[in-house]
Amino acid sequence: MFRRTLATAVTAVAALTLVSCGDDTPAASSPSSNSSSTASLSGTINVFAAASLTGTFTQLGKDFEAAHPGVKVVFNFAGSSALAEQINQGAPADVFASAAPKNMDQVTDKGTPTTFVKNELEIAVPKGNPGKITGLKDFTDKNRKIALCAAEVPCGAAADKVFEAAGLTPQPDTLEKDVKAALTKVSLDEVDAALVYKTDVLAAKNKVEGIEFPEAAKAINEYPIATLTNSKNPNTAKSFVDYVLSAQGTKVLTDAGFEAP
Repeated sequence: MFRRTLATAVTAVAALTLVSCGDDTPAASSPSSNSSSTASLSGTINVFAAASLTGTFTQLGKDFEAAHPGVKVVFNFAGSSALAEQINQGAPADVFASAAPKNMDQVTDKGTPTTFVKNELEIAVPKGNPGKITGLKDFTDKNRKIALCAAEVPCGAAADKVFEAAGLTPQPDTLEKDVKAALTKVSLDEVDAALVYKTDVLAAKNKVEGIEFPEAAKAINEYPIATLTNSKNPNTAKSFVDYVLSAQGTKVLTDAGFEAP
């Protein structure tokens, strides 16, 4: 009788021990799982991004590094056409964010691109608008100094569209390699006006003023992003792209004036 009672007690204690362990296991494994996920991201990724993304992507890169210690995000900002050419020539890139689908399509080893923001053009003039620019028609005046982006870069291609829609022939004094270069001409008061993106005007609001024009709606740029198939660090590259597409990433971009896709 004593042995039977003792056996019953031992069985009960063992059952309680198993239940207790079962209750504790999920709570203990959850942080471990998260740590493992975070630890799996490491090393450097090279992100090639359109010049108009300089401010926002620099911030996103810092945020991503803070969330994943051990990860380093290195950026190459330039005109999308130049970036596409560099990638096709073998430049080490893990992620490409273009200011237009055309330049993304030129990249031979891209993954599956996703449109993550939109942008449109705006007239930028120096503070005080010394050239008395009122609209797109002023870009046809040979007496005014005008800057445009070169036709092969997205801001230049978009400019061509808006001038065609308006039935105007611009008279630029300079064609710049990317939108930041065109904006710099305005901020240094070297030209009376330039066509840049709305986001660039917002970013440089202490140095330039913006003038909206209706034809801008005819040339809204879609920005695609993709992890490149030849990436040396594909897991971290994909995680960065996912972060750009996340609610947090979208907020950084829309706060800077980009439109959600």
